[in-house]
Amino acid sequence: MNGKSQGMHDLQGLRVMVIDDSNTIRKSAELFLAEAGCQVLLAEDGFDALAKIADHAPHVVFCDILMPRLDGYQTCTLIKKNPRFAATPVIMLSSKDGLFDRARGRLAGSDEYLTKPFTRDTLLQAVATYARPV
Repeated sequence: MNGKSQGMHDLQGLRVMVIDDSNTIRKSAELFLAEAGCQVLLAEDGFDALAKIADHAPHVVFCDILMPRLDGYQTCTLIKKNPRFAATPVIMLSSKDGLFDRARGRLAGSDEYLTKPFTRDTLLQAVATYARPV
């Protein structure tokens, strides 16, 4: 099977973390991902996420940019600085679709940038593209 023919069934069993302070975003992401067979880990902010990442080692992380306490850029930087998770894809989520935000996300080490509200398809496509089963 080549890398291009990634159907939705390829997501079965992948651990996906969604970090967002919005309950609505977390719930919709969880619904989309669970339907596709992913194991979903939810975190309300960067501190919450960093504790859970160490325990669950997700295959891919979605991270909101605007969060209290620790923003998405800081959270992404901390994940990427940890040798154990440096290769874990981090996808930034933002309600703003600005070049500056994208550039800052790249500087923090993010792999991709999705604009909210995201659709089921863009979310699952990002997982299929970036999640590398370990």
